[in-house]
Amino acid sequence: MPVTAAARIGLADWSLNLPLVLCAVLALLYALGSHRTVTPALKRSAQRWRSASFYAGLAVLVIALSSPLDPYSERLFWAHMVQHVLLMLVAAPLIVLARPWIRLWRCLPLEARRWLARGLSQGRRTAPLRAVSRFLGRPTPSFLAFSVVLLAWHIPAAFDATLRSEAVHVIEHSLFFLVAVLFFKQVIPSAPLRIVLTPPLRVVYAIGAMIVSWLLAVVLALAPHPLYAHYAHEASRPGGLSALADQQLAAGIMWVPGSVTFLIVVFVYVHRWLMPSESGSTPARRLASEH
Repeated sequence: MPVTAAARIGLADWSLNLPLVLCAVLALLYALGSHRTVTPALKRSAQRWRSASFYAGLAVLVIALSSPLDPYSERLFWAHMVQHVLLMLVAAPLIVLARPWIRLWRCLPLEARRWLARGLSQGRRTAPLRAVSRFLGRPTPSFLAFSVVLLAWHIPAAFDATLRSEAVHVIEHSLFFLVAVLFFKQVIPSAPLRIVLTPPLRVVYAIGAMIVSWLLAVVLALAPHPLYAHYAHEASRPGGLSALADQQLAAGIMWVPGSVTFLIVVFVYVHRWLMPSESGSTPARRLASEH
């Protein structure tokens, strides 16, 4: 983006782009599926919160990919890091927390659902898809996918490629969001998806991913020079930041705001473990019964 154009970026500069359209379509499909789903009276309050979580997740996606944050990310590394944090550590857990899967499924006509269910569960052509789904749905592959995708896309050659090619950039952001959904469905209940990890292991799982993000932050913060040629060669930046200061600010964003979601998961499960039991059961029994 030319400097003169980037200088005119303002709060009103939102993009009518593909992510915005997709989020709008998902919101409509979810609303249609909700209309076709009967919610028992006792669960309506909880469902309202889940619906709010789903729409909030979509709103975060729009802010990350269609707001002025997107053009700013071409000139400021810290803005680009904010995008990554929003995609992986805000939007993805909000959508997993919302449990939208049944409502998104029920937006389809009944005959279409039956046809798809048969094809996906029994069809020979979809057998490789089922195998990949089972593999990636397990805790260890999900953790490795999350960690590898996060770290690999921040290798300078890969990161600079995303700034040269819009197609590569779309692939990067799509993978960030998808592996984050796979990761968080291992620690956040999201029926009908199953969690196989016990609550103590969910704490370890979240801490492990947080350490991976810290490793990235440490590398960025301690690097003696800018790691990414695109930002290093930027003639000027909003706010007058140097390339190295911009990189260190991005590291801080990954270190502190990027840890908040992991810490919430850890605190929730530790609190449940320590919370006095009304039935007199032991913490170990409570943890075993939370599945």
